[in-house]
Amino acid sequence: MDHIIGQPRPGAQDELVGTQASAPLVSDGSQATFMQDVIEASRSVPVLVDFWADWCGPCKQLAPALEKVVTAAKGRLRLVKIDIEANRALTAQLAQVGLPLQSIPLVAAFWKGQILDLFQGALPESEIKKFVEGVLKAAGGGTLPATELLEQANVALETSQPEHAAELYSAVIGEEPENPKAWAGLIRAMLALDDEEAASAALADVPEKIADAPEVAGARAALELKKEGRKAAQEMEQVHARLAANPNDFDARCELATGLNAAGKREEAADELLAVIKADRNWKEGAARLQLLRFFEAWGHDDPATLAARRKLSSLLFS
Repeated sequence: MDHIIGQPRPGAQDELVGTQASAPLVSDGSQATFMQDVIEASRSVPVLVDFWADWCGPCKQLAPALEKVVTAAKGRLRLVKIDIEANRALTAQLAQVGLPLQSIPLVAAFWKGQILDLFQGALPESEIKKFVEGVLKAAGGGTLPATELLEQANVALETSQPEHAAELYSAVIGEEPENPKAWAGLIRAMLALDDEEAASAALADVPEKIADAPEVAGARAALELKKEGRKAAQEMEQVHARLAANPNDFDARCELATGLNAAGKREEAADELLAVIKADRNWKEGAARLQLLRFFEAWGHDDPATLAARRKLSSLLFS
């Protein structure tokens, strides 16, 4: 076992070429197979090693989530499970090279025969994904398939391809049914297609576990504002007439803001609400400010229109 963290034995690479294609994504390892399953295999693909024991409750809690993430990676990395009780000599040797195996579960990522990263404890699936993303990035800039699809979907939505975006978001949901970004993207894609019914149906299908996620909440706000904006757009002539007769008709100005937002004129919509706040910040118990905050949620807190309007709002409230 003196080759655990070192160069491959003579002929190992030739054997590896023939075995990598058929190697399972998740397998049980041992002291006898560690060199081939982990060290040599890690020269072509990152290998996670899950150190566990039968008496370890958190290990049993971690295993399903870990295996799910690795399986979803579709061959971009592998998982080898090592029972530390059945492989005491291997455990002792790995402890000598710095692995803190006195506390399990412990998952170590191997790349090019070396330990690249590790984590301890029964992390939730979301944290395991972040760990795996970091490993893939460090091992060559790759990422999880669902993450790639999500990025492609975002680009499609941002470049006015909502139909294609919807297909990609749906594909992500097929891979990760509880991905809030994918559900939110699907709802927004339906809104971009002016299909409020499909957007409402998608919102209704969002798993309860992620129904209150910020991304979903933002998409929900966008859907609500879309409906309100459609109604306001139908009444724009009347609203303009009311404002012409009385510039301090704050109800009309808020309706105008909603209509402008529905038309995609975010800065103008924010300015109408800011004008109300400047004139009377306490009007109807801060109704204009609350509506502006709904806009922020629907637009996204990093949207340029949100950032600009938030600065103006702060100046009004704290000046």
